[in-house]
Amino acid sequence: MNLLMLFISSSLVSNVVLSRFLGICPFLGVSNKVKTASGMGIAVVFVIFISTFVTFIINRYLLLATGIFNTDLTYLQTIVFILVIAALVQMVEMFLKKFIKPLYEALGVYLPLITTNCAVLGVALTVVDIKKYPTIKEALVYALGTSIGFLLAIVMLATIRERIENNNIPEAFKGKPIVLVTASLMSIAFYGFSMLNIGG
Repeated sequence: MNLLMLFISSSLVSNVVLSRFLGICPFLGVSNKVKTASGMGIAVVFVIFISTFVTFIINRYLLLATGIFNTDLTYLQTIVFILVIAALVQMVEMFLKKFIKPLYEALGVYLPLITTNCAVLGVALTVVDIKKYPTIKEALVYALGTSIGFLLAIVMLATIRERIENNNIPEAFKGKPIVLVTASLMSIAFYGFSMLNIGG
């Protein structure tokens, strides 16, 4: 599979938030400001990329019947993957708390929620499909494309939300309604990428 096409497909055509509707909670919750949105997006990029690498190795060499134990342990995938993701999120949380405290405080409760972000777990579970992603290289390109797609979507929404604040919006649309309308229009715009027949 062409790695560039895989990257473009996973970031734009099959955007994890706007096409597959995974990770909606932080997407809507942390997109008030571009700074916090980009911080959350970068944290998600790190967690998705590293967790994909670790879970791919664990699945291939420990959980599959062809692994070290020579026993099919794939029924443990979800539990093991969540533990790996939780450990990585904890590392990100400690790093931000020590070195970038304002961002840590701005992200608030949404930072630990990366652990239960279905986009992170969804990518980890998707890349263990040997038929679709037989090599670690393809799995990591898919993970990077997906996470960059998340970052792109959340920063775009935050940019639009900051501009919306300065506009005169009808009372009925103020707050979450206009955010949902904006996210819907973004989703329709990203759907246009599927017409390019790139894949995904």
